[in-house]
Amino acid sequence: MEKLMIAGGSPLKGTVRISGAKNSAVALIPATILAESPVTIEGLPDISDVHILKGIMEELGGSVSFSDSDMTIDPTSMISMPMPNGKVKKLRASYYLMGAMLGRFKKAVIGLPGGCHLGPRPIDQHIKGFEALGAQVTNEQGAIYLRADELRGARIYLDVVSVGATINIMLAAVRAKGRTIIENAAKEPEIIDVATLLTNMGAKIKGAGTDVIRIDGVDRLDGCRHTIIPDRIEAGTYIIIGAAVGDGILIDNVIPQHLESLIAKLREMGVHIESSGDQVFVSSNPDLKPVDIKTLVYPGFPTDLQQPFTSLLTKTNGTSMVTDTIYSARFKHIDELRRMNATIKVEGRSAIINGPVHLQGARVKASDLRAGAALVIAGLMADGITEVTGIEHIDRGYGQLVEKLKGLGASIWREGMTQEEYEQIKNG
Repeated sequence: MEKLMIAGGSPLKGTVRISGAKNSAVALIPATILAESPVTIEGLPDISDVHILKGIMEELGGSVSFSDSDMTIDPTSMISMPMPNGKVKKLRASYYLMGAMLGRFKKAVIGLPGGCHLGPRPIDQHIKGFEALGAQVTNEQGAIYLRADELRGARIYLDVVSVGATINIMLAAVRAKGRTIIENAAKEPEIIDVATLLTNMGAKIKGAGTDVIRIDGVDRLDGCRHTIIPDRIEAGTYIIIGAAVGDGILIDNVIPQHLESLIAKLREMGVHIESSGDQVFVSSNPDLKPVDIKTLVYPGFPTDLQQPFTSLLTKTNGTSMVTDTIYSARFKHIDELRRMNATIKVEGRSAIINGPVHLQGARVKASDLRAGAALVIAGLMADGITEVTGIEHIDRGYGQLVEKLKGLGASIWREGMTQEEYEQIKNG
């Protein structure tokens, strides 16, 4: 069983460079299906979700080359191959194949998506949008079947703000006939990133990043080169690491405006943090004030940073509360933090954290991607050795995690160690 071993308690220092955005990558790669010639995406992160999507593009008949962080996809020979099972089950964002294949081929068969188990995450708003554009959508034996004679633009109001539905409808609409208007659209930076790619391919999109997006359909999209935005969640995770155990960490390749809600909360806590250009400098403060956070849709506090932030709050002098309004089951890391001596209780959608406590190394398991990040941060803060299993979840969103943390001076290594070696390190 693969695992991460972390010998915590040491201050970290240095520079870490942020990779391309996972939540953009998983939409940008399927979006290339819509083109009639090769598309190159620069700066992709080295994560398992990207490698899975590369395999899916090849299964559909695309020609894919992936060198360093740049991927070139030639979708010319792609076909609308049914994909009810297999790789699509391994990641949540496989649903973007629906919008992209519907836009190009007017049909698709995609298995219900997998990914992290964070409670109910229905795709009803996606389906509502596809049906408004003229598609017939059925659920047959655990797969979604989409069929359309043609797609026509429509006015679509999203009942809940959804990043996935906003992007998926956008993918289907760019090659529909006429104008599509998406109202109550999500505003996340990743949506702007996808819209920028599509626009470079020849799509006509206005309003991305606002709550009303207007799309005038075109008959053809062509290839282009596109550079992905930096990953604001990875950046936020390293900023939190700097606040927890940093002796001066410079986070490079960041768009600070994408992290204003996090930076504001850290300053409220008393963390020393400065931003300039595409860099953020952060250093820990031994006397942190407690704060309350509530996750909200962008530009509010990101739900993806709630779990890593919870680990940091165990250092504060007092009681903090974390409320997640987005995902009801995003507190599975709490029991693991309790194993490490954290004093936390969950009440409904809120976690109440009492600090400060000295975290102790323990054997813990990552239940999902961001829970894994929370446990890594806790391990870096803790005395002794922390063993994190379930790291396949972490690999979905954090490329070269061990290498980046080692570059900052962390004592972290991957995979096997015997019980004897574990006890030797644990006992000094």
